[in-house]
Amino acid sequence: MKNPIIPSLNIPVRSIFCIGRNYLEHAKEMGQQAPNEPLVFLKPLSSICYTNSKVKLPNQSKDIHHEVELVLAIGKQGKNISKETALEHVAGFGIGIDFTARDLQKKAKEKGLPWSIAKGFDNFAPIGSFTPFSSDAFPECTISVSVNGEKRQHGTTSDMIFDVPTLISFLSTIFTLEKGDLIFTGTPEGVSSVKKGDLVEACIENVESTLTVTIA
Repeated sequence: MKNPIIPSLNIPVRSIFCIGRNYLEHAKEMGQQAPNEPLVFLKPLSSICYTNSKVKLPNQSKDIHHEVELVLAIGKQGKNISKETALEHVAGFGIGIDFTARDLQKKAKEKGLPWSIAKGFDNFAPIGSFTPFSSDAFPECTISVSVNGEKRQHGTTSDMIFDVPTLISFLSTIFTLEKGDLIFTGTPEGVSSVKKGDLVEACIENVESTLTVTIA
C-alpha cells in the first residue's frame, strides 16, 4: 500500500509526530502542568484520513475526544536544526484533528504506560488541505472545531507554549526530520466527546484550510 498523500502538496506522508499539552489552558483542563519541554508521541500512517471521511468509533473505547490542531508538513530533511533556520524546512501547513480515546489514555497514564493505543486507531488523524509555505516568519493562525454546528474549540497559535520553530528544532535533535513528516502541534482547550452521527468541522479561520469528518 502506498503512503497517504499530504493534500495540496502532493507529498507522501512519512512519520507523524504529535505534541501534547502545548496550550496552557488545555493542560489545565486535563489536570496537568505545562511541560518544561515538548511532549512528543507518534501516530501510525493508518490514522491518516481526509475531509469527508468517516471516523469509526472503536469498540475498545467509550469516550472519544476531538483535538483540533495546526499541522506542519516538513519539506526537506534536517537534523539538529536551529530555531533560526527551522522554517526553511516547512513545506506547508494545514488543519488536523487528533482523535483520542480519552478513557484508554487515562488508564495508560495511571499505569505509566504509553498512549499509542489511545491515539492510534484507524482514521484518528484526519487532515485537511495544506497551504504551501515559504517565508521567514510563521503566520499567527486561529484554529477551531465545531460539532454539529456548535463551536467546541477555538484558539490561536500565539498561545502555544512551544512555537513552530522551537518544535521543529527540538524534534530534529531526536529524529532526523524527512520530507513528508507531519507535526501535529497541540490543541487548545475545549476538547470534548463525540458520538456516532456527529458532524465534526475544523478549520484555520484565516487560511483556506478546512476539514469535515463524520463519526460512524
